[in-house]
Amino acid sequence: MSYSTGGHTRFHHRYHVVWTTKYRHKVMQGAMRERLRAIIRQSCDEMGVRIIKGVLARDHIHIFVSVPPKLAISTVVQRLKGRSSRRIQIEFPELRKRYWGRRFWARGYFSTTSGNVTDDPVLQYLELHSKRDATGISR
Repeated sequence: MSYSTGGHTRFHHRYHVVWTTKYRHKVMQGAMRERLRAIIRQSCDEMGVRIIKGVLARDHIHIFVSVPPKLAISTVVQRLKGRSSRRIQIEFPELRKRYWGRRFWARGYFSTTSGNVTDDPVLQYLELHSKRDATGISR
């Protein structure tokens, strides 16, 4: 197990987070998928969150991240969903017909830590998921 370090801390906070598009519409394809990947990477870099592995499916996102202790996972997900929703709806105006309420993502998200198990089962699951109908986010 490798620990990350901050100014006064050593930590190993890893979260597996999943969220979906509103109504599970399968709209994340082509240029939109590439743009979402870039927005998520940029937002994570700005917050100091390290993406370990990530997968963009056509209707949901799986992301396995290392979050510094100064940030709550709810804050991280709120920023990722909020920024990506706003930017995607501005850059792809055709979404307004489908998402007329200005919400691209469904409410809520699923989050879990790797906890007592090692990170391997989570990474294997994401690897399996990325092979079917999805593209990775990680570098």
